[in-house]
Amino acid sequence: MATKLAPTRGNLVKITRSMEMAQSGHDLLDQKRQVLMMELVRFIDSAKTIQKDVERIFKEAYDALQKANISLGIDTVEDISEAVPITTDITVRLRSVMGVEIPDVDPLSDKTIPSYSFYGSSGAMDAAYSKFRKVMVLLAQLAEVETSVYRLAVQIRKTHRRVNALEKVVIPSNRADIRFISDVLEEGEREDFTRMKMAQKKTKK
Repeated sequence: MATKLAPTRGNLVKITRSMEMAQSGHDLLDQKRQVLMMELVRFIDSAKTIQKDVERIFKEAYDALQKANISLGIDTVEDISEAVPITTDITVRLRSVMGVEIPDVDPLSDKTIPSYSFYGSSGAMDAAYSKFRKVMVLLAQLAEVETSVYRLAVQIRKTHRRVNALEKVVIPSNRADIRFISDVLEEGEREDFTRMKMAQKKTKK
């Protein structure tokens, strides 16, 4: 592989240092990729568990809502639901995993706070309220996990491309350049040695 650099000792030193840095960067990026992959697998397993819980609780919540609609009427259920306060106290923090910012949602309580009159309500309405509160808690957890999976996956792809670039392009190119310059320098040294020997023979004569 031909090199664009002149085959000098100075360039040989530069390319050797460049290859050492590339190799070191490759090793670090590979370690980063492995750590991120471990985190990704952990979050994916967690996401699967939460998704199953969401599916189950959602079904229970809609069943409870249907019962409330039957016992109280849809209009009454809608009127009561307007008394339920909107949750705004969701706190999202960020933590870093190998430079990737991962969301960390503060756990929400699944306890229901009485916000409507028991008069005109029913146990079915209370059950629906309780179930949908649990749905909201699980959805917050799912959003945290799925966002983490997405961000980790994006970073893993970027890291993988960089590792491949170093492994398949930069490092082989540097090795070829080092080999070429080393061969040229060694050939030059042999020629110098041969000329020196010939000069010594001529001097002796």
